[in-house]
Amino acid sequence: MPRAKWAVAALTVVLLSTGIVVLQRTEGARPAAVTTDDALPSRALGLSGHRRLVRELEQSDEHTPGTGARSPRTAPGPLRTVTGPLRAARPLRLRIPSLGVDLPLTGGRAEVAWDTGGPAPGAAGTAVVTVEGLRLGELRRGRTIEIPRADSRTAVFTVVRISPGRAFGHEGAPGRAQLRLVGGETAVLARLTGQRRTR
Repeated sequence: MPRAKWAVAALTVVLLSTGIVVLQRTEGARPAAVTTDDALPSRALGLSGHRRLVRELEQSDEHTPGTGARSPRTAPGPLRTVTGPLRAARPLRLRIPSLGVDLPLTGGRAEVAWDTGGPAPGAAGTAVVTVEGLRLGELRRGRTIEIPRADSRTAVFTVVRISPGRAFGHEGAPGRAQLRLVGGETAVLARLTGQRRTR
């Protein structure tokens, strides 16, 4: 029995001595720097540093306010004020942001159709676009209408008049670019005020 007590006491002394030595060696040592690979998000995602950075950039691009689902290649350029008409180009779409309208624009019978017998939207003269089922009467002066075109430019028009009739007669100075939207018994007259480049 005394021999067993002696063995336990010796073992206890050895363990305590080892613990004291380990503590003395590590005391005052600086903590190891946390690398990017040790960060919690990268461990959780199983990604290395550069892969995690790429992932974060992609996620921030997806959630950037105002970008919606547009990719950088299709994002519109800055709006530029224009003083004269643009060259003629085939119109592709009709956009009326205040009404939430974004529809393809064709040259034949459709919900939204451009009168190909007249000027192209953005070119000199008054382009006529016929629309069906749109609430044109809810438009107000100063609102914008956008026509993306085949030349990678978007013609931006500003509404100057809304009429319960279908025609305005011969308004505007010669050579001015205008847009007339006609739908039901409402007509809207807008003037070209800007353009933006489609990237």
